Amino acid sequence: MEKVLGLKCRECGEKYPKEPLHVCEFCFGPLEVDYDYEVIQKSISRHSIESGPESMWRYADLLPVDGEPTDGEHTGFTPLIRAKNLADALGVKVLYIKDDTVCHPTFSFKDRVVAVALSKAKEFDFDTVSCASTGNLANAVAAHAAIAKLNCFIFIPADLEVGKVVASLVYGPTVVGITGNYDDVNRLCSEIGGVYPWAFVNINIRPFYAEGSKTLCFELIEQLGWEAPAHIVAPAAGGSLITKIGKALKEFHTLGLIDKPNTKIHVAQAEGCGPIVNTYKENGDFVKPVRPNTIAKSLAIGNPADGIYAVDTVRNSGGVGEHATDGEIVEAIKLLAATEGIFTETAGGVTLAAAKKLIDSGHIGRDESIVLAITGNGLKTVEALQDKTDKPYTIPPQLNAFRKLMTEMG
Repeated sequence: MEKVLGLKCRECGEKYPKEPLHVCEFCFGPLEVDYDYEVIQKSISRHSIESGPESMWRYADLLPVDGEPTDGEHTGFTPLIRAKNLADALGVKVLYIKDDTVCHPTFSFKDRVVAVALSKAKEFDFDTVSCASTGNLANAVAAHAAIAKLNCFIFIPADLEVGKVVASLVYGPTVVGITGNYDDVNRLCSEIGGVYPWAFVNINIRPFYAEGSKTLCFELIEQLGWEAPAHIVAPAAGGSLITKIGKALKEFHTLGLIDKPNTKIHVAQAEGCGPIVNTYKENGDFVKPVRPNTIAKSLAIGNPADGIYAVDTVRNSGGVGEHATDGEIVEAIKLLAATEGIFTETAGGVTLAAAKKLIDSGHIGRDESIVLAITGNGLKTVEALQDKTDKPYTIPPQLNAFRKLMTEMG
């Protein structure tokens, strides 16, 4: 028997076959992978996972690939770092960083979802992959497509950070900049996907792609000795990571790999683009789209596809949603670097800045275990720190000049 039964609608429960589909034809709800957990139960255990590869594919039993995975051989299983210096700075006792700034090969957690998406795209016999992206996904799709020898088209907002544009172009895809924000890009890609027979990883392959996010949570639980933390703080753009953290916790418990978790999942967004957090704070029943205006461009999705499901995940866990201003994002990036030597992009700054507010407000207890999901590398968004750091000193190559500098510095 197969572990994946097919797809099902999150809203009405209608069942669909394992095909490149993402929207229910009856209620237009999103589709997700439907697993047979009784089948999975027969093959998975803590021992089988620990004996697996040192990559995200140690959790292959809980990912929607039928055969052997064909992409992302070295992706995932990133460090979980006990952040003692940062804990001292925040006034908490037990703080960890799930550090996807070093995820192979493009230094963001998007490598996880793309590894699943491309493995599935090849199973469906696509020869061309594509995506709409705010940057990190573009990098990941371009890199993984190069390794897989697939044709690749990348669609991005035309004003994206230079580092992310170059970090897509270097792999040789066709990159198309769109004069508009991510939501404009995504709408266009939906139209293109209806004309060209391509695997759009975050459109027609989305139900499979999104499952890769679970591996971040699977890993941190295993790395904590098969215990779920009291709190997880993660950033949100489209909202999928938040929902899949919730799903990962449930799956590990359903399969008897961990005790029933009591983890509060907190969502972090920029104040300049925080529709999910807005909905949480307003106790709303639906997510109102916003027009992004923030330095956190990797999170700048004004109409998040999984928005209300992310809100529900946070609410059901007892978690909280919190914003971060652009100024707070920059200060948090600098704080993480100065305390733990981790240079994160703006999304990581959002996560830390929001976490600090949640600690200070008492929503996160200072004696409770906390994991921060740091999802991308700071070398991708150096523009955010331009004119926000100290300048280097410049002196001639003379010892007296350096002595003079030391005197001036006091």
